[in-house]
Amino acid sequence: MCKEKKIDRRTMMKMVGAVGVGSFAGVASAATSIGAMIPGTGWVKSSGEACQGDGTPLQFIPKKAPDEDPLKDELVKYPKCPYCGMDRTQWNHSRHLVHYDDGLVDGTCSIHCLAISLSLNLDRGPKVIYGADFGATAKIKPLVPVDGATYLIGSSLKGTMTKTSKMAFASADTARATQTKNGGELVGFDDALKTAYLSMANDTMMIRKRRAERVRRMKEKMKGKGMHHGKEMMHGKG
Repeated sequence: MCKEKKIDRRTMMKMVGAVGVGSFAGVASAATSIGAMIPGTGWVKSSGEACQGDGTPLQFIPKKAPDEDPLKDELVKYPKCPYCGMDRTQWNHSRHLVHYDDGLVDGTCSIHCLAISLSLNLDRGPKVIYGADFGATAKIKPLVPVDGATYLIGSSLKGTMTKTSKMAFASADTARATQTKNGGELVGFDDALKTAYLSMANDTMMIRKRRAERVRRMKEKMKGKGMHHGKEMMHGKG
């Protein structure tokens, strides 16, 4: 696989999905080169290089080497969600991680982006999937296998990459207590994942709208800086 100088092909594809083809193209035409808005980073340009595997499922596979102990230093090895660019430490309470049967790992910010990973890697079987235990008291929520987790969906808790929150709990009792305070429905992982897929269309439109607004604000800010610099040049301050 080739290495882009600024932003890899996979990041480009995920941002097209998040921002929206129309919004993305509009911004790209206004910039000096094609790029993407990365959360916490800003506008990042692409080198435009072609990569081996482009146009095939290979362009979507996790890029890091197989990892037989993915939970060791997990947030150091997988700090950013590969599908939206969000910081997994900041969003540790909703993060997920899938360990595929060939050893490859995808660490995501949420079950929303986990659903994307599972869709793009249909020929790669999950060895184990982990979700953050929202009910844990630790500052960094520990990951637990989702097969034994209870999910609280549709509660008043704020969702990650979605309007319909889907939080995992290692303890069913803690999940029920949280449900009493925040509403929602208690389900297993399969039903939570199904809900993630069913809400994908509305969630994607919401994300595109938010990203487009961020790009608009960024362009206005850049334009304002340009005008300010121009005035300084006119007054001999540049």
